Amino acid sequence: MAEFVYGGQAVIEGVMMRGPGDWAVAVRRPDQSIAVERRPNGAYEKRFPWLRWPLVRGVTALAEALVVGLEALTFSAAVAAAEEEVNLTRRDIVLTMVVALALTLGLFVLLPALAANLLAGSRGGVLARNLVEGLFRIFLLVGYVAAIGRVGDIRRVFQYHGAEHKVINALEAGDELTVEAVRKYSCHHPRCGTSFLLWVVLVAVLVFSLLGRQAIGPALAWRLVLTPVVAGLSYEWLRLTGRYQGLVVWRWLAAPGRWLQSLTTRTPDDGQLEVAISALRAVLKMGETVV
Repeated sequence: MAEFVYGGQAVIEGVMMRGPGDWAVAVRRPDQSIAVERRPNGAYEKRFPWLRWPLVRGVTALAEALVVGLEALTFSAAVAAAEEEVNLTRRDIVLTMVVALALTLGLFVLLPALAANLLAGSRGGVLARNLVEGLFRIFLLVGYVAAIGRVGDIRRVFQYHGAEHKVINALEAGDELTVEAVRKYSCHHPRCGTSFLLWVVLVAVLVFSLLGRQAIGPALAWRLVLTPVVAGLSYEWLRLTGRYQGLVVWRWLAAPGRWLQSLTTRTPDDGQLEVAISALRAVLKMGETVV
């Protein structure tokens, strides 16, 4: 069995970390203490081993990230708003995520295809049209990330994102999980979801080019149908860049993802590092207190 690869995500005033048997989320309370919640992972992979096959496991990982991310966000929102007159229910967050998913598909999948069709019309080859579509998609992605990064609350989430990366980098380097030890590590990581999004855009250019010239209706339908395939291929490529990051060629290939991560991560303070360490120690079961 392959060695488990730890990872996580930033949430509201906290960090979620995922381990082989469970996941944990640590959140800074308004009184500055840290709340830690640990829950078991789903056992679907044990019941259905094919979910861990190459290509399929990328879609599985995305589904898990959505489910676990929803639970972690629900917990973090409740903890962070404990002293405020805010009552975010699970239904509210589910509805928000559904709307966000629909907007994501519309904005980053369908809109670029429509724009490329309008700009290129019947001119140019299939690959050229898909390159225009890919460039438009990258422009939207970078513009969106840069815009939301200017919002104060989102900047704090990006700081926790940087804290998550620093802690994972320290773990993979075999270093101590202390604030002093973790502080020196990079805010970038080769397996970051931000890099994954960039590879989705690039892989989509190649995959959609294989469809040949199509009318706009079937073209849009195929883009929705093949989105899981694109995600699966992108996931496998991201795993490769992470596994062979010591090689110069792989560092070069991973460079665009690192650049995009500079927009979605910020240098965390020591308190945020402490929260990220608490989450990772929880999934490592290193004597943490779970409340």
